[in-house]
Amino acid sequence: VQLQASGGGLVQAGGSLRLSCAASGGIFSLNPLAWYRQAPGKQRELVATITSDGSANYADSVKGRFIISRDNAKNTLYLQIVTLKPEDTAVYYCNAPSLATLNFWGQGTLVTVSS
Repeated sequence: VQLQASGGGLVQAGGSLRLSCAASGGIFSLNPLAWYRQAPGKQRELVATITSDGSANYADSVKGRFIISRDNAKNTLYLQIVTLKPEDTAVYYCNAPSLATLNFWGQGTLVTVSS
């Protein structure tokens, strides 16, 4: 069972990043898949979901700046982030909501946005 996010780093405000998530086949077949984030001192929040047929939904706070996508052939989930803001600073996790409710989490990736 694998869930590993990568691609984070230190970025200036206004910059962009693409996060990737390698998931085992069993997890990748779950529907939907999602990206979450946890900012320092705050609760983890859901930022984007994508269904198996590619239908996406976003939290209001990230609409227009975050794009979730998936490569079914590679069992990989992506999150493209543009126009980064300091408030986007967080550890980003990929998961399936059905696993999140069981408190199963993989390795996240830290995004730090400097002003």
